[in-house]
Amino acid sequence: MADSTDLLGEPVHDDDAAVTAAALEAAGQGGLFGDATPAPMQPYRVLARKYRSQTFSELIGQDAMVQTLGNAIRRGRLAHAFLMTGIRGVGKTSTARLIAKALNCIGPDGQGGPTIDPCGVCEPCRAIAEGRHIDVIEMDAASHNGVDEMRALTDATRYMAVSARYKIYIIDEVHMLSKAAFNALLKTLEEPPAHVKFLFATTDADKLPVTVLSRCQRFDLRRIEPAVLAAHFAMICTKEHVSADAEALELIAAAADGSVRDGLSILDQAISHADLAASGDGATHVSAAQVRTMLGLADQAMQRRLFAAVLAGQARAVIDEVAGQYALGIEPLALIAAQLALVHQVTLAQVMGSADAPGAEERAAISHWAGALGAGQVHRLWQLLLKAHDEVRAAPDPLAAAQMALLRVTHAADLPDPAGLVRRIEGLLRDGAGALPAVAPGDTRDAPPTALAWSDLVDRVEAVQPRVGALLRLAVRVVSLTPGHLVYQMAPGVPGDPAADISRALQAATGEPWQVALGEGPAAPSLEEARAAAAAAQAAALHDHPLVKAAFAAFPGARLIPADDQPREPGFAQSLHARH
Repeated sequence: MADSTDLLGEPVHDDDAAVTAAALEAAGQGGLFGDATPAPMQPYRVLARKYRSQTFSELIGQDAMVQTLGNAIRRGRLAHAFLMTGIRGVGKTSTARLIAKALNCIGPDGQGGPTIDPCGVCEPCRAIAEGRHIDVIEMDAASHNGVDEMRALTDATRYMAVSARYKIYIIDEVHMLSKAAFNALLKTLEEPPAHVKFLFATTDADKLPVTVLSRCQRFDLRRIEPAVLAAHFAMICTKEHVSADAEALELIAAAADGSVRDGLSILDQAISHADLAASGDGATHVSAAQVRTMLGLADQAMQRRLFAAVLAGQARAVIDEVAGQYALGIEPLALIAAQLALVHQVTLAQVMGSADAPGAEERAAISHWAGALGAGQVHRLWQLLLKAHDEVRAAPDPLAAAQMALLRVTHAADLPDPAGLVRRIEGLLRDGAGALPAVAPGDTRDAPPTALAWSDLVDRVEAVQPRVGALLRLAVRVVSLTPGHLVYQMAPGVPGDPAADISRALQAATGEPWQVALGEGPAAPSLEEARAAAAAAQAAALHDHPLVKAAFAAFPGARLIPADDQPREPGFAQSLHARH
Protein backbone atom coordinates (compact mmCIF):
# COMPACT_ATOMS: atom_id res chain seq x y z
CA MET A 1 0.00 0.00 0.00
CA ALA A 2 1.47 3.35 -1.09
CA ASP A 3 2.11 5.87 1.59
CA SER A 4 2.89 8.84 -0.70
CA THR A 5 3.70 9.72 -4.35
CA ASP A 6 6.67 11.34 -5.97
CA LEU A 7 6.63 14.29 -8.36
CA LEU A 8 5.58 12.03 -11.27
CA GLY A 9 2.73 10.44 -9.35
CA GLU A 10 4.55 7.19 -8.72
CA PRO A 11 3.89 5.59 -5.36
CA VAL A 12 6.66 5.94 -2.78
CA HIS A 13 6.70 3.98 0.47
CA ASP A 14 7.82 5.57 3.70
CA ASP A 15 10.95 3.38 3.91
CA ASP A 16 11.96 4.36 0.41
CA ALA A 17 11.31 8.01 1.11
CA ALA A 18 13.46 7.84 4.21
CA VAL A 19 16.32 6.23 2.30
CA THR A 20 16.02 8.79 -0.49
CA ALA A 21 15.96 11.71 1.92
CA ALA A 22 19.02 10.34 3.73
CA ALA A 23 20.87 9.92 0.45
CA LEU A 24 19.98 13.44 -0.70
CA GLU A 25 21.11 14.90 2.59
CA ALA A 26 24.36 12.95 2.48
CA ALA A 27 24.98 14.23 -1.05
CA GLY A 28 24.18 17.79 -0.06
CA GLN A 29 21.06 17.86 -2.29
CA GLY A 30 18.32 18.59 0.20
CA GLY A 31 16.42 20.97 -2.13
CA LEU A 32 14.56 20.41 -5.37
CA PHE A 33 17.12 22.32 -7.37
CA GLY A 34 20.26 21.12 -5.64
CA ASP A 35 20.24 23.76 -2.87
CA ALA A 36 22.07 22.38 0.17
CA THR A 37 20.00 22.18 3.33
CA PRO A 38 22.35 22.35 6.32
CA ALA A 39 21.84 19.86 9.12
CA PRO A 40 20.23 21.34 12.17
CA MET A 41 22.74 22.79 14.65
CA GLN A 42 23.17 20.67 17.73
CA PRO A 43 23.24 22.75 20.92
CA TYR A 44 26.65 22.84 22.58
CA ARG A 45 26.92 20.73 25.71
CA VAL A 46 29.26 22.12 28.33
CA LEU A 47 32.07 19.84 29.44
CA ALA A 48 30.58 19.38 32.90
CA ARG A 49 27.51 17.74 31.33
CA LYS A 50 29.21 16.07 28.42
CA TYR A 51 31.69 14.23 30.63
CA ARG A 52 29.42 13.44 33.55
CA SER A 53 30.30 9.98 34.86
CA GLN A 54 28.23 7.25 33.19
CA THR A 55 29.89 4.32 34.97
CA PHE A 56 31.46 3.85 38.38
CA SER A 57 34.84 3.42 36.70
CA GLU A 58 34.56 7.01 35.42
CA LEU A 59 33.83 8.34 38.93
CA ILE A 60 37.25 9.67 39.92
CA GLY A 61 38.57 9.95 43.44
CA GLN A 62 35.85 7.89 45.18
CA ASP A 63 37.37 4.41 45.18
CA ALA A 64 36.33 3.53 48.75
CA MET A 65 32.67 4.28 48.07
CA VAL A 66 32.69 2.33 44.78
CA GLN A 67 34.23 -0.68 46.50
CA THR A 68 31.63 -0.60 49.29
CA LEU A 69 28.75 -0.34 46.82
CA GLY A 70 30.19 -3.08 44.63
CA ASN A 71 30.51 -5.47 47.56
CA ALA A 72 26.98 -4.66 48.75
CA ILE A 73 25.50 -5.34 45.30
CA ARG A 74 27.43 -8.55 44.79
CA ARG A 75 26.39 -9.86 48.22
CA GLY A 76 22.80 -8.71 47.94
CA ARG A 77 23.17 -6.47 51.02
CA LEU A 78 21.45 -3.40 49.60
CA ALA A 79 20.39 -0.63 51.95
CA HIS A 80 16.96 0.93 51.44
CA ALA A 81 18.33 4.49 51.69
CA PHE A 82 21.66 6.00 50.66
CA LEU A 83 23.01 9.44 51.56
CA MET A 84 25.74 11.05 49.45
CA THR A 85 27.37 14.08 51.04
CA GLY A 86 30.29 16.29 50.04
CA ILE A 87 31.20 19.65 48.56
CA ARG A 88 29.70 20.82 45.29
CA GLY A 89 30.84 19.11 42.13
CA VAL A 90 32.33 15.87 43.51
CA GLY A 91 29.65 13.62 42.01
CA LYS A 92 26.82 13.27 44.53
CA THR A 93 23.94 13.41 42.04
CA SER A 94 25.94 11.49 39.45
CA THR A 95 26.54 8.77 42.03
CA ALA A 96 22.83 8.62 42.82
CA ARG A 97 22.02 8.13 39.12
CA LEU A 98 24.73 5.48 38.81
CA ILE A 99 23.24 3.60 41.76
CA ALA A 100 19.82 3.81 40.09
CA LYS A 101 21.32 2.34 36.90
CA ALA A 102 23.21 -0.35 38.82
CA LEU A 103 20.06 -1.49 40.62
CA ASN A 104 17.81 -1.48 37.54
CA CYS A 105 20.20 -2.67 34.80
CA ILE A 106 18.95 -5.76 32.96
CA GLY A 107 21.98 -6.20 30.70
CA PRO A 108 22.17 -6.18 26.88
CA ASP A 109 20.26 -9.48 26.73
CA GLY A 110 17.58 -8.38 29.18
CA GLN A 111 18.46 -11.14 31.64
CA GLY A 112 20.92 -9.33 33.92
CA GLY A 113 20.52 -8.37 37.55
CA PRO A 114 21.87 -5.60 39.82
CA THR A 115 25.52 -4.94 39.01
CA ILE A 116 28.24 -2.46 39.89
CA ASP A 117 29.01 -2.26 36.14
CA PRO A 118 25.72 -1.30 34.44
CA CYS A 119 25.79 -2.01 30.73
CA GLY A 120 24.61 1.42 29.60
CA VAL A 121 22.84 -0.02 26.54
CA CYS A 122 19.69 -1.62 27.96
CA GLU A 123 16.51 0.45 28.05
CA PRO A 124 16.60 1.14 31.82
CA CYS A 125 20.22 2.32 31.64
CA ARG A 126 19.57 4.61 28.68
CA ALA A 127 16.32 5.96 30.11
CA ILE A 128 17.93 6.75 33.46
CA ALA A 129 20.94 8.40 31.79
CA GLU A 130 18.56 10.57 29.73
CA GLY A 131 16.39 11.40 32.76
CA ARG A 132 13.20 9.92 31.34
CA HIS A 133 12.71 6.71 33.28
CA ILE A 134 9.21 6.65 34.79
CA ASP A 135 10.35 4.71 37.88
CA VAL A 136 13.35 6.92 38.74
CA ILE A 137 11.92 10.11 40.21
CA GLU A 138 14.39 12.94 40.75
CA MET A 139 13.34 16.01 42.71
CA ASP A 140 15.03 19.13 44.06
CA ALA A 141 14.37 19.66 47.75
CA ALA A 142 15.14 23.35 47.39
CA SER A 143 11.93 23.88 45.41
CA HIS A 144 9.91 20.93 46.76
CA ASN A 145 10.54 21.20 50.46
CA GLY A 146 7.04 21.20 51.87
CA VAL A 147 5.11 18.55 53.76
CA ASP A 148 2.56 18.19 50.95
CA GLU A 149 5.25 17.07 48.49
CA MET A 150 6.52 14.49 50.97
CA ARG A 151 3.02 13.18 51.61
CA ALA A 152 2.47 12.74 47.87
CA LEU A 153 5.82 10.97 47.60
CA THR A 154 5.13 8.57 50.46
CA ASP A 155 1.65 7.80 49.07
CA ALA A 156 3.20 6.93 45.69
CA THR A 157 5.64 4.45 47.26
CA ARG A 158 2.78 2.00 47.79
CA TYR A 159 2.54 1.29 44.07
CA MET A 160 4.90 -1.11 42.33
CA ALA A 161 7.41 0.08 39.74
CA VAL A 162 5.99 0.26 36.23
CA SER A 163 8.90 -1.25 34.29
CA ALA A 164 11.96 -1.25 36.52
CA ARG A 165 13.17 -3.59 39.21
CA TYR A 166 13.12 -0.80 41.83
CA LYS A 167 11.24 2.47 42.13
CA ILE A 168 13.94 4.98 43.05
CA TYR A 169 13.54 8.45 44.54
CA ILE A 170 16.52 10.79 44.15
CA ILE A 171 16.22 13.88 46.33
CA ASP A 172 18.91 16.50 45.75
CA GLU A 173 19.91 19.00 48.46
CA VAL A 174 17.81 17.03 50.90
CA HIS A 175 18.92 19.21 53.83
CA MET A 176 16.56 21.94 52.56
CA LEU A 177 13.42 19.95 53.38
CA SER A 178 11.34 21.51 56.12
CA LYS A 179 11.06 19.91 59.54
CA ALA A 180 7.48 18.87 58.80
CA ALA A 181 8.56 17.31 55.48
CA PHE A 182 11.27 15.30 57.24
CA ASN A 183 8.74 14.09 59.80
CA ALA A 184 6.35 13.04 57.02
CA LEU A 185 9.15 11.07 55.37
CA LEU A 186 10.51 9.32 58.47
CA LYS A 187 8.22 6.32 58.77
CA THR A 188 8.38 5.44 55.07
CA LEU A 189 12.14 6.01 55.10
CA GLU A 190 12.58 3.55 57.96
CA GLU A 191 10.33 0.81 56.57
CA PRO A 192 9.87 1.38 52.83
CA PRO A 193 8.31 -1.25 50.53
CA ALA A 194 10.80 -3.75 49.14
CA HIS A 195 10.56 -2.23 45.67
CA VAL A 196 11.52 1.32 46.81
CA LYS A 197 14.99 2.84 47.28
CA PHE A 198 15.79 6.38 48.47
CA LEU A 199 18.92 8.20 47.27
CA PHE A 200 19.70 11.51 48.99
CA ALA A 201 22.35 14.07 48.07
CA THR A 202 23.42 17.05 50.17
CA THR A 203 26.27 19.50 50.63
CA ASP A 204 25.46 19.98 54.33
CA ALA A 205 24.76 16.72 56.13
CA ASP A 206 24.93 18.45 59.52
CA LYS A 207 21.54 20.05 58.81
CA LEU A 208 19.81 16.70 58.47
CA PRO A 209 17.95 15.42 61.54
CA VAL A 210 19.71 12.62 63.36
CA THR A 211 16.58 10.51 62.85
CA VAL A 212 17.12 10.72 59.08
CA LEU A 213 20.86 10.13 59.23
CA SER A 214 20.38 7.00 61.31
CA ARG A 215 18.13 5.49 58.62
CA CYS A 216 20.58 5.98 55.74
CA GLN A 217 23.78 4.36 54.59
CA ARG A 218 26.08 7.37 54.36
CA PHE A 219 28.87 7.98 51.84
CA ASP A 220 31.13 11.00 52.28
CA LEU A 221 32.47 11.90 48.86
CA ARG A 222 35.97 13.30 49.10
CA ARG A 223 37.47 16.40 47.53
CA ILE A 224 39.39 15.41 44.43
CA GLU A 225 43.16 15.86 44.73
CA PRO A 226 44.63 18.49 42.36
CA ALA A 227 46.92 15.92 40.70
CA VAL A 228 43.94 13.64 39.99
CA LEU A 229 41.94 16.56 38.62
CA ALA A 230 44.81 17.68 36.37
CA ALA A 231 45.13 14.16 34.92
CA HIS A 232 41.36 14.03 34.34
CA PHE A 233 41.42 17.39 32.55
CA ALA A 234 44.33 16.23 30.39
CA MET A 235 42.27 13.22 29.28
CA ILE A 236 39.31 15.45 28.42
CA CYS A 237 41.54 17.83 26.46
CA THR A 238 42.75 14.86 24.40
CA LYS A 239 39.17 13.87 23.63
CA GLU A 240 38.30 17.47 22.72
CA HIS A 241 41.38 17.74 20.44
CA VAL A 242 42.76 20.55 22.60
CA SER A 243 46.39 20.84 23.67
CA ALA A 244 47.19 22.33 27.07
CA ASP A 245 50.29 23.11 29.10
CA ALA A 246 50.71 20.88 32.12
CA GLU A 247 51.07 24.00 34.28
CA ALA A 248 47.81 25.38 32.86
CA LEU A 249 45.97 22.24 33.94
CA GLU A 250 47.62 22.46 37.39
CA LEU A 251 46.35 26.04 37.76
CA ILE A 252 42.83 25.00 36.75
CA ALA A 253 42.90 22.06 39.16
CA ALA A 254 44.02 24.31 42.01
CA ALA A 255 41.27 26.84 41.21
CA ALA A 256 38.68 24.02 41.18
CA ASP A 257 39.29 23.42 44.91
CA GLY A 258 38.49 19.73 44.73
CA SER A 259 35.35 20.05 42.58
CA VAL A 260 35.23 18.23 39.24
CA ARG A 261 32.31 20.33 38.00
CA ASP A 262 33.99 23.62 38.91
CA GLY A 263 37.19 22.49 37.23
CA LEU A 264 35.40 21.48 34.02
CA SER A 265 33.61 24.83 33.94
CA ILE A 266 36.96 26.62 34.25
CA LEU A 267 38.47 24.36 31.59
CA ASP A 268 35.54 25.15 29.28
CA GLN A 269 36.20 28.83 29.81
CA ALA A 270 39.93 28.39 29.27
CA ILE A 271 39.36 26.62 25.93
CA SER A 272 37.11 29.46 24.81
CA HIS A 273 39.69 31.99 25.98
CA ALA A 274 42.63 30.25 24.31
CA ASP A 275 44.11 31.30 21.00
CA LEU A 276 44.64 28.96 18.08
CA ALA A 277 47.93 27.13 18.22
CA ALA A 278 50.82 28.86 16.52
CA SER A 279 51.39 25.73 14.43
CA GLY A 280 48.48 26.74 12.21
CA ASP A 281 46.84 23.33 12.27
CA GLY A 282 43.66 24.81 13.71
CA ALA A 283 44.08 23.13 17.10
CA THR A 284 43.35 25.08 20.25
CA HIS A 285 46.16 25.45 22.78
CA VAL A 286 45.59 26.39 26.42
CA SER A 287 48.68 28.06 27.86
CA ALA A 288 49.56 28.73 31.50
CA ALA A 289 49.85 32.46 30.84
CA GLN A 290 46.35 32.60 29.37
CA VAL A 291 44.91 30.70 32.35
CA ARG A 292 46.64 33.07 34.78
CA THR A 293 45.15 36.06 32.97
CA MET A 294 41.71 34.48 32.79
CA LEU A 295 41.63 33.54 36.48
CA GLY A 296 43.18 36.78 37.65
CA LEU A 297 46.20 34.87 38.94
CA ALA A 298 48.40 37.61 37.56
CA ASP A 299 47.39 39.35 40.78
CA GLN A 300 49.47 36.75 42.63
CA ALA A 301 52.62 38.25 41.14
CA MET A 302 51.64 41.59 42.67
CA GLN A 303 51.07 39.94 46.02
CA ARG A 304 54.53 38.39 45.86
CA ARG A 305 56.08 41.78 45.03
CA LEU A 306 54.31 43.28 48.03
CA PHE A 307 55.48 40.44 50.27
CA ALA A 308 59.07 40.86 49.09
CA ALA A 309 58.92 44.60 49.76
CA VAL A 310 57.65 43.96 53.29
CA LEU A 311 60.44 41.48 54.01
CA ALA A 312 63.08 43.84 52.62
CA GLY A 313 61.84 46.69 54.83
CA GLN A 314 61.13 48.96 51.81
CA ALA A 315 58.34 51.19 53.11
CA ARG A 316 58.01 53.30 49.93
CA ALA A 317 57.69 50.19 47.76
CA VAL A 318 55.02 48.83 50.11
CA ILE A 319 52.92 52.00 49.79
CA ASP A 320 53.30 51.99 45.99
CA GLU A 321 52.24 48.30 45.73
CA VAL A 322 49.20 48.84 47.95
CA ALA A 323 48.16 51.89 45.89
CA GLY A 324 48.59 49.98 42.62
CA GLN A 325 46.49 47.05 43.78
CA TYR A 326 43.79 49.33 45.19
CA ALA A 327 43.61 51.14 41.84
CA LEU A 328 43.02 47.80 40.12
CA GLY A 329 40.05 47.10 42.37
CA ILE A 330 41.63 44.79 44.97
CA GLU A 331 40.00 45.45 48.33
CA PRO A 332 42.34 46.11 51.27
CA LEU A 333 40.91 43.20 53.25
CA ALA A 334 41.52 40.84 50.32
CA LEU A 335 45.05 42.20 50.04
CA ILE A 336 45.84 41.35 53.67
CA ALA A 337 44.21 37.93 53.24
CA ALA A 338 46.48 37.25 50.25
CA GLN A 339 49.55 38.11 52.35
CA LEU A 340 48.34 35.72 55.05
CA ALA A 341 47.95 33.00 52.43
CA LEU A 342 51.55 33.55 51.29
CA VAL A 343 52.84 33.25 54.86
CA HIS A 344 50.85 30.04 55.26
CA GLN A 345 52.35 28.58 52.08
CA VAL A 346 55.86 29.50 53.24
CA THR A 347 55.23 27.79 56.58
CA LEU A 348 53.98 24.62 54.89
CA ALA A 349 57.02 24.63 52.61
CA GLN A 350 59.29 24.80 55.67
CA VAL A 351 57.49 21.92 57.36
CA MET A 352 57.05 19.68 54.31
CA GLY A 353 60.40 20.45 52.72
CA SER A 354 58.95 21.58 49.39
CA ALA A 355 56.52 24.17 48.10
CA ASP A 356 53.08 22.93 47.05
CA ALA A 357 51.74 25.74 44.90
CA PRO A 358 50.38 25.86 41.35
CA GLY A 359 52.83 27.30 38.88
CA ALA A 360 56.62 27.23 38.66
CA GLU A 361 57.03 30.90 39.56
CA GLU A 362 54.99 30.55 42.73
CA ARG A 363 56.87 27.43 43.81
CA ALA A 364 60.26 29.08 43.23
CA ALA A 365 59.37 32.18 45.25
CA ILE A 366 57.85 30.25 48.14
CA SER A 367 60.80 27.84 48.25
CA HIS A 368 63.19 30.79 48.41
CA TRP A 369 61.35 32.40 51.32
CA ALA A 370 61.04 29.08 53.12
CA GLY A 371 64.82 28.78 53.09
CA ALA A 372 65.55 32.43 53.84
CA LEU A 373 63.26 32.88 56.84
CA GLY A 374 63.35 31.19 60.20
CA ALA A 375 60.33 29.45 61.70
CA GLY A 376 60.05 32.08 64.44
CA GLN A 377 60.07 34.89 61.90
CA VAL A 378 57.32 33.32 59.82
CA HIS A 379 55.10 32.78 62.86
CA ARG A 380 55.65 36.38 63.95
CA LEU A 381 54.68 37.52 60.45
CA TRP A 382 51.49 35.48 60.70
CA GLN A 383 50.53 37.06 64.02
CA LEU A 384 51.20 40.59 62.75
CA LEU A 385 49.18 40.06 59.56
CA LEU A 386 46.36 38.35 61.43
CA LYS A 387 46.09 41.40 63.70
CA ALA A 388 46.21 43.59 60.58
CA HIS A 389 43.31 41.63 59.06
CA ASP A 390 41.13 42.30 62.10
CA GLU A 391 42.07 45.99 62.09
CA VAL A 392 41.31 46.47 58.38
CA ARG A 393 37.95 44.71 58.71
CA ALA A 394 36.88 47.00 61.58
CA ALA A 395 38.47 50.25 60.37
CA PRO A 396 36.38 53.17 59.02
CA ASP A 397 39.00 53.60 56.26
CA PRO A 398 40.18 50.11 55.23
CA LEU A 399 42.83 51.44 52.83
CA ALA A 400 44.51 53.60 55.47
CA ALA A 401 44.32 50.72 57.97
CA ALA A 402 45.95 48.35 55.48
CA GLN A 403 48.74 50.82 54.76
CA MET A 404 49.46 51.42 58.44
CA ALA A 405 49.33 47.72 59.28
CA LEU A 406 51.71 46.76 56.47
CA LEU A 407 54.10 49.56 57.43
CA ARG A 408 54.10 48.19 60.98
CA VAL A 409 55.01 44.77 59.63
CA THR A 410 57.66 46.35 57.39
CA HIS A 411 59.33 48.20 60.26
CA ALA A 412 59.16 45.09 62.44
CA ALA A 413 61.03 43.18 59.77
CA ASP A 414 64.42 44.48 60.93
CA LEU A 415 63.73 44.00 64.64
CA PRO A 416 65.17 40.88 66.23
CA ASP A 417 63.03 38.62 68.32
CA PRO A 418 63.66 38.52 72.11
CA ALA A 419 66.11 35.63 71.79
CA GLY A 420 67.96 37.53 69.08
CA LEU A 421 68.10 40.60 71.32
CA VAL A 422 69.73 38.58 74.08
CA ARG A 423 72.30 37.29 71.61
CA ARG A 424 73.05 40.84 70.49
CA ILE A 425 73.56 41.87 74.12
CA GLU A 426 75.86 38.91 74.62
CA GLY A 427 77.81 40.00 71.57
CA LEU A 428 78.21 43.50 72.97
CA LEU A 429 79.47 42.07 76.22
CA ARG A 430 81.99 39.88 74.42
CA ASP A 431 83.20 42.98 72.56
CA GLY A 432 84.05 44.67 75.86
CA ALA A 433 80.86 46.26 77.14
CA GLY A 434 81.16 44.22 80.30
CA ALA A 435 81.12 40.62 81.40
CA LEU A 436 78.05 38.80 82.55
CA PRO A 437 78.64 36.67 85.62
CA ALA A 438 78.31 33.05 84.68
CA VAL A 439 77.89 30.07 86.93
CA ALA A 440 77.91 26.76 85.15
CA PRO A 441 75.01 24.44 85.94
CA GLY A 442 76.13 21.90 88.50
CA ASP A 443 79.01 24.07 89.73
CA THR A 444 80.04 22.70 93.14
CA ARG A 445 82.85 25.04 94.12
CA ASP A 446 81.35 25.38 97.62
CA ALA A 447 80.92 21.62 98.05
CA PRO A 448 83.44 19.23 99.65
CA PRO A 449 86.40 18.21 97.46
CA THR A 450 84.76 14.88 96.84
CA ALA A 451 81.90 16.40 94.79
CA LEU A 452 83.38 15.82 91.32
CA ALA A 453 84.24 12.21 92.16
CA TRP A 454 80.73 11.82 93.55
CA SER A 455 79.29 13.13 90.29
CA ASP A 456 81.30 10.51 88.37
CA LEU A 457 80.09 7.76 90.70
CA VAL A 458 76.46 8.82 90.26
CA ASP A 459 76.83 8.75 86.48
CA ARG A 460 78.19 5.19 86.69
CA VAL A 461 75.40 4.08 89.03
CA GLU A 462 72.74 5.59 86.73
CA ALA A 463 74.15 3.53 83.85
CA VAL A 464 73.58 0.22 85.70
CA GLN A 465 70.71 1.00 88.10
CA PRO A 466 68.79 4.08 86.92
CA ARG A 467 66.35 4.13 89.88
CA VAL A 468 69.10 4.23 92.53
CA GLY A 469 71.14 6.62 90.39
CA ALA A 470 68.21 9.07 90.27
CA LEU A 471 67.90 8.83 94.06
CA LEU A 472 71.62 9.62 94.52
CA ARG A 473 71.40 12.62 92.18
CA LEU A 474 68.23 14.11 93.66
CA ALA A 475 68.34 13.40 97.40
CA VAL A 476 71.77 12.19 98.68
CA ARG A 477 74.00 14.82 100.39
CA VAL A 478 77.61 13.65 100.82
CA VAL A 479 79.22 14.07 104.26
CA SER A 480 82.41 12.18 103.39
CA LEU A 481 83.56 10.08 100.48
CA THR A 482 86.65 7.87 100.31
CA PRO A 483 87.29 4.76 98.23
CA GLY A 484 84.90 2.10 99.45
CA HIS A 485 83.29 4.34 102.14
CA LEU A 486 80.35 6.76 101.91
CA VAL A 487 78.79 8.74 104.73
CA TYR A 488 75.71 10.70 103.62
CA GLN A 489 72.54 12.53 104.63
CA MET A 490 69.16 12.49 102.93
CA ALA A 491 67.43 15.63 101.67
CA PRO A 492 64.38 16.65 103.77
CA GLY A 493 61.16 14.86 102.96
CA VAL A 494 62.75 11.60 101.68
CA PRO A 495 61.66 8.73 103.97
CA GLY A 496 63.59 5.56 104.89
CA ASP A 497 67.25 4.57 104.81
CA PRO A 498 68.37 3.33 101.39
CA ALA A 499 71.89 2.44 102.58
CA ALA A 500 71.65 -1.20 101.49
CA ASP A 501 70.39 -0.28 98.02
CA ILE A 502 73.11 2.36 97.64
CA SER A 503 75.82 -0.09 98.72
CA ARG A 504 74.73 -2.71 96.20
CA ALA A 505 74.44 -0.14 93.42
CA LEU A 506 77.94 1.29 94.08
CA GLN A 507 79.40 -2.21 94.13
CA ALA A 508 77.67 -3.04 90.82
CA ALA A 509 78.99 0.18 89.28
CA THR A 510 82.61 -0.09 90.54
CA GLY A 511 83.12 -3.80 91.11
CA GLU A 512 84.34 -3.11 94.68
CA PRO A 513 82.52 -3.54 98.02
CA TRP A 514 81.22 -0.36 99.69
CA GLN A 515 80.41 0.58 103.27
CA VAL A 516 77.52 3.06 103.27
CA ALA A 517 75.98 4.74 106.33
CA LEU A 518 73.95 7.77 107.40
CA GLY A 519 76.03 10.37 109.26
CA GLU A 520 76.05 13.84 110.78
CA GLY A 521 77.97 17.01 110.20
CA PRO A 522 78.38 19.40 107.23
CA ALA A 523 77.17 17.89 103.98
CA ALA A 524 77.38 19.04 100.37
CA PRO A 525 74.07 19.69 98.63
CA SER A 526 72.81 16.96 96.36
CA LEU A 527 73.81 17.24 92.72
CA GLU A 528 70.32 18.45 91.74
CA GLU A 529 70.30 21.02 94.56
CA ALA A 530 73.67 22.29 93.38
CA ARG A 531 72.44 22.58 89.80
CA ALA A 532 69.31 24.46 90.79
CA ALA A 533 71.25 26.85 93.01
CA ALA A 534 73.74 27.57 90.25
CA ALA A 535 70.96 28.27 87.75
CA ALA A 536 69.21 30.61 90.20
CA ALA A 537 72.47 32.46 90.87
CA GLN A 538 73.11 32.85 87.15
CA ALA A 539 69.59 34.17 86.51
CA ALA A 540 69.85 36.63 89.39
CA ALA A 541 73.22 37.86 88.13
CA LEU A 542 71.85 38.31 84.61
CA HIS A 543 68.82 40.26 85.81
CA ASP A 544 71.07 42.60 87.82
CA HIS A 545 73.35 43.38 84.89
CA PRO A 546 72.87 46.96 83.55
CA LEU A 547 72.47 45.90 79.90
CA VAL A 548 69.80 43.35 80.76
CA LYS A 549 67.99 45.93 82.88
CA ALA A 550 68.08 48.27 79.89
CA ALA A 551 66.62 45.56 77.66
CA PHE A 552 63.75 44.96 80.07
CA ALA A 553 63.09 48.70 80.21
CA ALA A 554 62.89 48.79 76.41
CA PHE A 555 60.61 45.71 76.26
CA PRO A 556 58.22 45.77 79.25
CA GLY A 557 56.83 42.36 80.10
CA ALA A 558 59.70 40.52 78.41
CA ARG A 559 61.36 37.52 79.99
CA LEU A 560 64.66 35.73 79.59
CA ILE A 561 64.62 32.34 77.91
CA PRO A 562 67.51 29.96 77.20
CA ALA A 563 68.66 30.44 73.64
CA ASP A 564 71.62 28.08 73.42
CA ASP A 565 69.66 25.25 71.82
CA GLN A 566 67.62 27.38 69.41
CA PRO A 567 68.65 28.05 65.78
CA ARG A 568 69.89 31.52 65.23
CA GLU A 569 67.37 33.56 63.21
CA PRO A 570 68.55 36.90 61.85
CA GLY A 571 66.05 39.63 61.07
CA PHE A 572 64.00 39.48 57.89
CA ALA A 573 66.11 41.89 55.91
CA GLN A 574 69.40 40.42 57.13
CA SER A 575 68.26 36.93 56.08
CA LEU A 576 67.42 38.04 52.57
CA HIS A 577 70.50 40.24 52.12
CA ALA A 578 72.76 37.43 53.29
CA ARG A 579 71.43 35.21 50.52
CA HIS A 580 71.78 37.71 47.67
